Amino acid sequence: MLDFIKSGGFFVWPLLLCSIVAMAIILERFWALRRNKVAPKNLLSEILGLLREDRLTVEKIRNLQTEVGLGSIFAAGLLNSKHGRNIMKESVQEAASHAIHELEKFMNTLGTIAAISPLLGLLGTVVGMIKVFSVLMAEGAGNTALLAGGISEALLTTAAGLGVAIPALIFHRFFSRRIDELVVTMEQQATKLVEVIHGDRDANMGAKH
Repeated sequence: MLDFIKSGGFFVWPLLLCSIVAMAIILERFWALRRNKVAPKNLLSEILGLLREDRLTVEKIRNLQTEVGLGSIFAAGLLNSKHGRNIMKESVQEAASHAIHELEKFMNTLGTIAAISPLLGLLGTVVGMIKVFSVLMAEGAGNTALLAGGISEALLTTAAGLGVAIPALIFHRFFSRRIDELVVTMEQQATKLVEVIHGDRDANMGAKH
């Protein structure tokens, strides 16, 4: 590995840094975007069960506020549910915007790494080829060691750039797809919560009239 870095020249170092950052983001996003953490399947039924039994306490709602994703959205809606459907929906939308922002954390960085890594590799390739032609101009084709060094640097930086960019791009697409799925799930669940709470109230008010 060390020989690879030495042979690749200067541009291997920023590519190595990009690979470390990309790996850290990938591991962090795998942990942060777990479905059972962001949008637990049974959370809505649990909340509705507590509401029916009149056991949904403020402490429970405050605990939901500390969660990432659906829990914080539910908490925002429940805390404002007494102020009417529109206020509840607005608070849910505001909490959802914040939750989506948290889900998309570091995604721009990962996408940037996927975009610039091939360019860094290409730049290293150009620099390596310039060295090759400089040797040819100065010493002719007789100094094979210097020629091989320049060609090696050119090829290694290209390989390194693609080696960093391809996994970064794959995981960027993968996480983007997972975020989209989580957002749709959270929207559906939050809409159901609003409809259940205010649908029941509207029905009860209609029955009284």
